[in-house]
Amino acid sequence: QVQLVESGGGLAQPGGSLRLSCAASGFTLSSYAMSWVRQAPGKGLEWVSGIYSDGSDTGYADSVKARFTISRDNAKNTLYLEMNSLSAEDTGVYYCAKELGWGSSGALDAWGQGNLVTVSS
Repeated sequence: QVQLVESGGGLAQPGGSLRLSCAASGFTLSSYAMSWVRQAPGKGLEWVSGIYSDGSDTGYADSVKARFTISRDNAKNTLYLEMNSLSAEDTGVYYCAKELGWGSSGALDAWGQGNLVTVSS
């Protein structure tokens, strides 16, 4: 069964950094594009970043561009999100999600349980 488990979240100070990981199982990670999606307190879901199955292309929301970096290690069945220059607006629950195919489709068919990131002084 497809399973995605996020980790690495927690408390960070403004200007600090965190690295999220998403461990995938139950499918061949290298065959699918992946995304990170977040939900700020009291807000709706916001797509953060995506990456093609082989890492050949990436995309970012304007709100995180130049600060966040998405990457993957297919050999380790793991997706990553490096978050730098964090601000309070980055606070929220971050979800790892699987896309339907190798490229960006806009359709996510599996989600992790979410991992809370809190940015506060």
